This record gives sequence, structure tokens and C-alpha cells, in this order.
Amino acid sequence: MVNGEYLDIYKQMVLIRHLEEKAAELYQAGKVGGFLHLYIGEEAVSTGILAAREERDHVITAYRDHGVAVNAGIPVNQIVAELMGKATGISKGRGGSMHMADITRNFWGGHAIVGAHIPIATGLALADKMEKRDAVTICMFGEGATNIGFFHEGVNMAMVWKLPVLWICENNQYGMGTSPERASAVSNIIQKACGYGMPAYDVDGMDVLAVRDIVAARLQEIREGSGPQFVEARTYRFKGHSMGDPERYRSKDEVKKYVENGPIDRFRKFLIQKEGVQEKRLDEIDEEAAQEIMEAVEFADNSPEPADEDLFRNIYVEE
Repeated sequence: MVNGEYLDIYKQMVLIRHLEEKAAELYQAGKVGGFLHLYIGEEAVSTGILAAREERDHVITAYRDHGVAVNAGIPVNQIVAELMGKATGISKGRGGSMHMADITRNFWGGHAIVGAHIPIATGLALADKMEKRDAVTICMFGEGATNIGFFHEGVNMAMVWKLPVLWICENNQYGMGTSPERASAVSNIIQKACGYGMPAYDVDGMDVLAVRDIVAARLQEIREGSGPQFVEARTYRFKGHSMGDPERYRSKDEVKKYVENGPIDRFRKFLIQKEGVQEKRLDEIDEEAAQEIMEAVEFADNSPEPADEDLFRNIYVEE
């Protein structure tokens, strides 16, 4: 019997891929404003993480957040509408690419300032501990954020207070255009967590099931009272840091090496060779995902722009 969870995982990854490819087209057509950071190549990380989390667990991430939004269950209609700044977007057109959030799903959003969301994660975990709620905060960030003061403050406080938080570094090997070897005194990122006496692990971030399994194990230990833990997922982005990146810092051969063994292709081969899934079934899932994104673009195209008066809403808490 085909494993339904595996097919769902595959569907989420290809949905993210089609979303990101379409987002690039929309950006080039002038329909997406601001910055656009694509998640192509990193789909296994957020998909594996959120496959392991429970609904009560908080998730917070940085600006490369479209994939996390998909995995958190936000409808692609609302994601695409947000990218296009429409009133029907998940953040009502105010957030755009980098600020998607849905607290009803315990997804506390993407954050544009490097590392600035890390202390927020510490606060979320502290609130859960004080209120005696059985939840873990999952905080995702890039390796570049581990050079920022926010990281060291947040991780230190979490360890001192033994907070229920799982730190996950998505090491895609370049902070903008700079490798950790050039920018960090310690390029082996998990050593930074070890410096705070925190249990730390690394995982192949191109293997969605490996990510799922290690995150599930860490979450279980945290629920049992271990305190914070750290996972470094080694991954690779196939596209530039953002749409304006000329990518002069890496060779085409390097990119090709990773693309040829990408997370979706690897999982697809696993499903066919180890699980006996018919290639036709996976092709159908690909087509379904592509159709969903096409319909989402049509929905966003036909959605209204935010009203002028909306500019002054949600500035303060409304009674």
C-alpha cells in the first residue's frame, strides 16, 4: 500500500517548487513588488520540519518564508495574493513576500531583519513555559543569522531558562553571497550551539525524511524537559539570494552538482524505487500542484487592492 503521508510530503514539496517558479515569473512581470527570496532547492527542510511538528507547536522563520507558509497549511490562493499585495492575501496585502503569518495556525511569520525573530522565538517559548503549555517553538534561520547578536542573546536566554525551543539553522551555504568560511570564525555552525552547552545535531537538509525524523526526535526530547536543542540542516538554494542577485560568488558547475541531486528528485526516486509508487501517480501530483498555482494566480489577479483607509488599520490593537 502506498504511504499516504509520503505522497502528501511529495505534494507539498512540488507545490512549493511550482509556487516559487511562478513567483519568479510574476516578479519579472512587475506583479510582485519589493524583494523576493526563493526557496527553490530547500523544499525538504521546511516540509520535513512541519511534517514532524504538532499543531500546538509554534513556527517562526526568516524572510525566505513561502515554503513554510505552504507547509503550515496556508492556502496557496492567499499566499499568491499576498505576494501580489492584494487584500485577499494572508497578511491582507500589507506584508508581501517576507511577512506572511497566520497565528491561527501557530505560524508567527516571516521576518525581514536578519536574526531579529530569534528573540521573539525565545519569548514564545518562555510564555509557553510560564503558562505550562505543552508546546515547542520551532525557530528557523539561515547560517548568516548566527553571526548576529540576536542569535547569541536568544540562544543564551533559552538555555539559561531551559525553554522548550528547537533552533533550526537552514545552512544553504551562502549568506547573501558570502560563505560561512569567509564570514564566521566558526564555520561548523553546530559548534556555536555547543558553545552554550546545548545538544546539537546536523542533518542532510536535502533528505526530507531525514529532516522529519531528526526533528521528531528532538521535539519529543524537548517535550520531556530536555530544554532547547539545535539542528543544522545542510541544504542549498538553487537560485540567487534574491531576484537581483548576479551570483558571481559561485560557479555554474557547483550549482549544477546540487541541482542534479535535488530534494524533490531524490524523494521521487525513493518513492518509485523503495515504495513502489508509479511514476504516473507522481506526474499526476505534479500536474495537480501546477494547476493549483495557476488557479491561485487567477484568484490573485481578480482580487482587489487594499483600500486606502486600510493603511491606518491594525496600527494599534482595536477593542
